[in-house]
Amino acid sequence: MISPPVRALSFDVNGTLIHSPRLGEVYAEILSRHGVAVEAAEAYRVVRSVWQEFSCTLRLGEDRFATHPDGARGWWYRFIDRVCEHLGSDPPSPFAKSELFQRFTGPDPWDVYEEVPAVLESLHAGGLRMVVVSNWDDRLPVLLEGLGLARFFEAIVYSVGVGAEKPFPAIFHHALDHLELPPEQVIHIGDRQREDVEGAQAVGMQALHLTRDAATGDLEDLMPLLETCGAGHA
Repeated sequence: MISPPVRALSFDVNGTLIHSPRLGEVYAEILSRHGVAVEAAEAYRVVRSVWQEFSCTLRLGEDRFATHPDGARGWWYRFIDRVCEHLGSDPPSPFAKSELFQRFTGPDPWDVYEEVPAVLESLHAGGLRMVVVSNWDDRLPVLLEGLGLARFFEAIVYSVGVGAEKPFPAIFHHALDHLELPPEQVIHIGDRQREDVEGAQAVGMQALHLTRDAATGDLEDLMPLLETCGAGHA
């Protein structure tokens, strides 16, 4: 049986298109200025630990931001409070929490992986449609616009807008409904085995696992695999 041609790609965001190498530095800078002294390395460790802690409290598919009565801002404020609890500090002032929330809304703490713009340009020129499918709050479209990436995507699908996080099927179905394509004609690319690969495959999409510390370490390395899956590019 001949597989149908691939007509579209969906992309995860953090760890796939962009990353935040200054995460610890930004937290340390802002918290220290507001009275919570912490080194960048310790801030990074605690932020990652609290993210995992909060993730473990979610029911499968539940969107963390949508479940908070004050939405994404309220969830992140509670997150920052918990970071400070782990640091042995009282909750920071509302001004510190607001500053952290606003800083990560803009492009300053984020870097686009070096190869990403050229690869997306090539894929776009080759006629492939592209969307984003990401576990993120409603600041994502503004962030991708600020980073110069929004122009490549005809839809930016994020979990709080759908009310479900990857790997739950609803967020992938939302992207497929926008594309109006059968799942087998869409490849999802992401850096998380469970959320990206298994989640996409569960709804019938193809999936490629991007692991930036391995052989398929960036999007350029995945291009031959895309061609194998039936996705041509310029």
